[in-house]
Amino acid sequence: MEWNITVTANVSSGEDNLGKHRFSVFSVLILTLLAMLVIATFMWNVLVLVTILRVRTFHRVPHNLVASMAISDVMVAALVMPLSLVHELNGRRWRLGRVLCHIWISFDVLCCTASIWNVTAIALDRYWSITRHLEYTLKTRKRISNIMILLTWLLSAVISLSPLFGWGETYSEVDEECKVSQEPSYTIFSTFGAFYLPLCVVLFVYWKIYKAAKFRIGSKKTNTITPMPEVIQVKEASHQPQMVFTVRHATVTFQTDGDTWREQKEKKAALMVGILIGVFVLCWIPFFITELINPLCSCDIPPIWKSIFLWLGYSNSFFNPLIYTAFNKNYNNAFRNLFSRQR
Repeated sequence: MEWNITVTANVSSGEDNLGKHRFSVFSVLILTLLAMLVIATFMWNVLVLVTILRVRTFHRVPHNLVASMAISDVMVAALVMPLSLVHELNGRRWRLGRVLCHIWISFDVLCCTASIWNVTAIALDRYWSITRHLEYTLKTRKRISNIMILLTWLLSAVISLSPLFGWGETYSEVDEECKVSQEPSYTIFSTFGAFYLPLCVVLFVYWKIYKAAKFRIGSKKTNTITPMPEVIQVKEASHQPQMVFTVRHATVTFQTDGDTWREQKEKKAALMVGILIGVFVLCWIPFFITELINPLCSCDIPPIWKSIFLWLGYSNSFFNPLIYTAFNKNYNNAFRNLFSRQR
């Protein structure tokens, strides 16, 4: 009798658990879309990396910056987003142990921070190439871009690895939680280092690009050369018959119809940087606002909104290569050649 009660209790308990893990059609649809986002982000960034490796003309700046951005975004898609999807499937509870939690969180912070700073580096490179194209030579550009890539990954590593050396805790076995350290001092350090500082840099850069473009449009005037209005007479010596040359009032105008090749290139670069920065801000600002506010004010943000903001940030890794290659005809041609060779 006692055994029968135990079995009944276990069966009813199992049914309750099945009920809890039952997914609605809407949940299945959302999880499918997230899985598709993971695959698309991985494939798109791998395509960019393969193109850069196979096309010799891409083995120089600024394509090294694009390659660094694609590497960080590939790592987001391969190492961070799949485990985050598992985390969502388990109702935001972590059941994969302490070690895997530390690895996941470390790669999450490392890759996302590197992706953000790579966007910043590309914006700075475009700014200097537009506003200082005479001083910003190919040799200087290569040296500065390599320094920016090195600093990007070093800073990202410092921010991501700090909790492993005692700066807060990321894993709670009792609560089955795995999240970025909520230590207030680390929260301020990580959010400012990973987002708010690069945000200030990119907004300042785009403001300077906008000002430079506006100045050029304002200073683009019709160049005219107007001689003196008086009639000028040139006479020969008095002992010869008088010869008079008269120059009437004239105006010589130099004006170009449309923009020069360089101006068109700069406009396209400025537009690309603007869209890249705009998408970056829209994708990440909700997440980092909640990340900064939550530990400092102990606000209770609903889990659903945390998930939405997190995946909105991850989606930036999908949009980055899409935006950059859309404004670069060389990449479009390289993609077509790559696919035509595969046939």
